[in-house]
Amino acid sequence: MTVCVAVKVYDCLVFAADSAVTMSAHEGDSTVWQHGAKVFHLHKQLPIAAMTAGLANFGPASVSKLAKDARIMLSKPADEGGLNEATYSIEEAVEKIQDFFHEAYKQIDPPLSDPHTFELWIGGYGARDDRGEVWKCVIENGTVLPPANLIRADDSNGVIWGGQLRAISRLLLGIDLPVFKHILQEEVGLKESSVEFLAKKVKEASETPLVMPAMPVQDAINLADFLVYTSKQYYLFLPGANIVGGDTDIAAVTKHERFKWIKRKHYYPADLNRGGIDHVHTTE
Repeated sequence: MTVCVAVKVYDCLVFAADSAVTMSAHEGDSTVWQHGAKVFHLHKQLPIAAMTAGLANFGPASVSKLAKDARIMLSKPADEGGLNEATYSIEEAVEKIQDFFHEAYKQIDPPLSDPHTFELWIGGYGARDDRGEVWKCVIENGTVLPPANLIRADDSNGVIWGGQLRAISRLLLGIDLPVFKHILQEEVGLKESSVEFLAKKVKEASETPLVMPAMPVQDAINLADFLVYTSKQYYLFLPGANIVGGDTDIAAVTKHERFKWIKRKHYYPADLNRGGIDHVHTTE
């Protein structure tokens, strides 16, 4: 299980996620681990990041390992299947990454039983872009859905969240939309068109505008951190397994500074890797 958040303002894109992952075996058993990786840098030289929810492993391989394999693929020369650093677009990167994960998905043996979903958000700046984009790729019960551009280059701001939606939805939208729609459709008996209309109106009236286009980078980082923290605390006190938890990983992507880790867990002491550009110190 997961909570992951993207905050997009004019100057940056921030990805943040918790570390709890539920990994399933083919026998039907599953385990919740508290040290999974869900935020990734998809190219060592380019401002492209990703975050994930849903499936945490494709058979024996974790999504984290597969994301690093995908990074190697994207980093190859363009004539070998990688990105041309002078001309690439985020849409091009999305297509290559989706194809990569689809091929990895097809290798799962035996195939997964339904229902299951793999969600991957990819964001960053293309070679000729002044503003960032966020795309979403989904594999649902074996079906690859068309990638959706959630925040286009001409949009200035927004918050996107995935995984366990309830806490952030209630905070930002003032309503748990899936529950609200279910009640209107199943309990009240409204048609789907009426349900969507009412949900849209309620959302517009109750949504909390926490994001502004000109928000500074540090404040966008703080907001993403706050939303993940709020979700972790919310699920901490719910009955059942602690499906959202562990450390929070945060990365920021900008046009000029490119990809920067803001907060990142490690399985070794930080003083052993002081010189690494990917090995930031945390404040926790």
